Amino acid sequence: MPGSTGKTATTGSGQTAREPARRTTGRTAGEADGKTTAKPARKTSGKTTGKTSGKTAGETSGKAAPSRSGGAARRGRTGYAYVYGIVPADVETEPGTLGVADGEVTLVRHGEIAALVSDIVLDRPLGRPDDLLAHEQLLDATAAEVPVLPFRFGAVMTGPKEVVKELLAPHHDEFLAALEELEGRAEYVIKGRYVESVIIREVLDEIPEAGRLREEVHGQPEEATWDARIRLGQMIGEAVAAKRDADTQELVEAVAPLCVAVSVREPTHEQDAAHVAVLVDEERQDEFDEALDDLGDRWAGRIDLRLLGPLAPYDFVAAPRPEE
Repeated sequence: MPGSTGKTATTGSGQTAREPARRTTGRTAGEADGKTTAKPARKTSGKTTGKTSGKTAGETSGKAAPSRSGGAARRGRTGYAYVYGIVPADVETEPGTLGVADGEVTLVRHGEIAALVSDIVLDRPLGRPDDLLAHEQLLDATAAEVPVLPFRFGAVMTGPKEVVKELLAPHHDEFLAALEELEGRAEYVIKGRYVESVIIREVLDEIPEAGRLREEVHGQPEEATWDARIRLGQMIGEAVAAKRDADTQELVEAVAPLCVAVSVREPTHEQDAAHVAVLVDEERQDEFDEALDDLGDRWAGRIDLRLLGPLAPYDFVAAPRPEE
């Protein structure tokens, strides 16, 4: 929806309402389409809630399962442990939650922190689309419920004991401090995309030479106007890049006072107007949404805004990656 922000998070297939909802993480055994999920959640007597994510394929409801005793993931068929990230030790997972390569997701606890892990069979290279999606979905939905330090895709260790010895124990205090910093905060990504016809018209109106070249090539064979087309394309590209810098700065200035941190990302498309990650305190969520709504109103018809999140806070943490 042109100019819309704050109340929707766009997914690959449409838009999902950003009303608080029961969130789930991973894929539950027995589901043919692999989209039903189960969440890590704090131990509570009531229901857990969370906002929708722009990357989650599906949502279910249900009470969080009791925490596992002993604090260690089962070794399963191979003894290898795929590591998703670090969470507080009081988090629990729901039985039957599946992750990468259909391994059951459990927790390996040590002190006040825990690693989200799953069994994995290393009988093929990792990196299939389903693997990447399972990793991403589990971490994004976890971030909607509890603080999480996400690992990049592909972190594998030889077993739960090694997860404790080589990962959790040496970095316990570092991880715990980072989790405490993330408590009550969430990452969101704001993406702005120019309306092509509008931004091209802006450039042609503002740069007389571009307008002249456009008239020169209009209706003419490509081979006869090749040089002019090249110059026009370069001129438009440079002008759009300059506008992107200015519009990104406007976005940052609008939201930065309401955010804990802001990270400007590289554009992913030539028509990108802005691509910014932000870390937001839950207490300032309403103010943040209102600021984006105001900006969306000002940009309506020129820039389409999308708000994705809450997401795993890759832009604001730097956790060590375990060795295989």
